[in-house]
Amino acid sequence: MADATTTPTTGRNPKRDRLILGAVAATAVAALAAGGAYWWQDRDELSQASVQDCELAQRIVTEAAGIATGPVPAAETWWKETGAERRATMEDGYLGAKISRYEGWALETARKSADTPSAKDVRDLQEEARGHCADSGVTLSMPPLGS
Repeated sequence: MADATTTPTTGRNPKRDRLILGAVAATAVAALAAGGAYWWQDRDELSQASVQDCELAQRIVTEAAGIATGPVPAAETWWKETGAERRATMEDGYLGAKISRYEGWALETARKSADTPSAKDVRDLQEEARGHCADSGVTLSMPPLGS
């Protein structure tokens, strides 16, 4: 006859179960930490524009430098047409915003407005825009306007 004081065993080992649970928890925490570290490092990185976007940006900037010294009606027409082209074809909106600012400055320079940028403003914008084209191999060059 079986002894009534013995408890049946289920084959489970509580120590092993805790060890497995601890390993699963540690793996989850490590994965979250790695994801958080990746996000933290990547959060301040600039978007990277395609070669096509950067080449379009350089073409617009080159045209803008010439437009800034030309007649106002031609500058206004160019500004409208170029802005429409940029919005329709440029995929990187962050680079597009920088180029849009330069386009506007070219128009204001042609109008001989008081809102024309300084050479430092153009250099600062150039550095910001270049950051978006760092991986494309295209080096944007923004000449000062009205000089």
